[in-house]
Amino acid sequence: MVKKLNRIHVQERLKDSGLVIFTPREFYDVFGIPPKTGAVFISRNLKSGLFLKLRNNYYMLKDSRPPLYAIANKLYQPSYVSLESALSHYGIIPETVYAVTSVTAKPTREFKTPQGVFSYQRIKKSVFGGYNPVSIEGNIVLLAQPEKALADYLYFVDLKKVSLNDRLNLKNIRKGKLLKFIGTFRRASLRKKVKEMYAQQGQPRKIY
Repeated sequence: MVKKLNRIHVQERLKDSGLVIFTPREFYDVFGIPPKTGAVFISRNLKSGLFLKLRNNYYMLKDSRPPLYAIANKLYQPSYVSLESALSHYGIIPETVYAVTSVTAKPTREFKTPQGVFSYQRIKKSVFGGYNPVSIEGNIVLLAQPEKALADYLYFVDLKKVSLNDRLNLKNIRKGKLLKFIGTFRRASLRKKVKEMYAQQGQPRKIY
């Protein structure tokens, strides 16, 4: 016998399961229902306002307020928040960032959703790391460590895909740790760029 889903029960169950953002497959599994039944329920409740579509096959409870970083982690996997978003989070750059920026080992993508814009830049699998699970508003999100966020950012500066922010605050950056992450990219030009960056901020050119 096919289960009949109740809106209130569905809402409570998704929240209790930590699935305020979910895929159809996760929805079917949580409620133990056939895909066809689940697809019909999701479609109807997009119209009713219970759910909000973020992108193809990714939905959320409309009345929930998950942190943007949690949405970023979920929308495109594997990924972790880095680059300008992480730099802003740590106060390394003063600007508020328009899009939530992440890095991924998959192709570069950008998603414009009702919750905001989520941008993902591709890096090699060998340098996909340097992030920690951190708690933000009760949600565990994957966020780059300060030095890795800066290393990721400088990598794309070195590729001339972004311009170097001239107001970087390096006060709390551990130079040795930054250089360790920089070394994993195996780009002599990137290491040179780090030296130039410190020199421009009145720091010694020799930073190792």
